[in-house]
Amino acid sequence: MGPDNAKVVLVEFLDPECESCRAFSPYVKEIMNKYEGKVKLVVRYAAFHKNSAYAISILEAARKQGKYWETLDLLFKSQPAWGNHHNPRPDLIWNYLTTLDLDIDKIKSDMHDPKFMEWIRQDAEDGKALGVRGTPTFFINGKPLERFSYQQLELQIREELNK
Repeated sequence: MGPDNAKVVLVEFLDPECESCRAFSPYVKEIMNKYEGKVKLVVRYAAFHKNSAYAISILEAARKQGKYWETLDLLFKSQPAWGNHHNPRPDLIWNYLTTLDLDIDKIKSDMHDPKFMEWIRQDAEDGKALGVRGTPTFFINGKPLERFSYQQLELQIREELNK
């Protein structure tokens, strides 16, 4: 999300089953809206939870239909139902997906594309090398977010924009 020539590249390692990622998502959207055209968001995955890879595969299959961001929003909004840590029900995701204009049969087929598992594996490897131990984890122009807060994230973005 955002232009390829943006002055700031914001990398977020996220897990669609992570409650903190869900809670922080509105702040990321706010940043992207506030600095539209100046910041590029790159999503990487840190599949720490049991059903993360399943959800990521659905998300990437939705990307093929041009509905990545809408699907990510939907996964976060419905996460308390399907991603409950005491009683996870990833099968419930399908009930929510019907609210989007998606070809569900194509999603069910496309989600088994082996390249998605390779991306998840590569992101996990890269995350480990970068010291990602939880989600969400942010990097601003390659530098880690110094302290996890919306204010710190915006401060570091502004600092990079002012260089």
